[in-house]
Amino acid sequence: MRYRVVFSPEAEQQILELYRYIATAASPNVAAAYTEAILAYCESLQRLPLWGTKRDDVRPGLRVTNYKGRTVMAFTVDEDQVSIIGVFCGGQDYASILHDDDSDRQD
Repeated sequence: MRYRVVFSPEAEQQILELYRYIATAASPNVAAAYTEAILAYCESLQRLPLWGTKRDDVRPGLRVTNYKGRTVMAFTVDEDQVSIIGVFCGGQDYASILHDDDSDRQD
């Protein structure tokens, strides 16, 4: 079974920001090659949706994987879809950013 891969608006924005950063620091060609490789890597999750490491300690159902040890992709999987919820680079603390605070909230 092939899963559908979808990107959250936040993940799309993070990829765009990564492109801009690399384009400025290196070149637009390098930026395009790197971000296209990340997108292709994410798309490969349609065949292997349970790839990566479970991080229920951060958020229920969260899984993470990385591209070349530099970029972390955070995603969830349901019955037929992989949802990319974040793309984090340069040692960003994705766990703090994505931490599920529901248990800390008081109604």
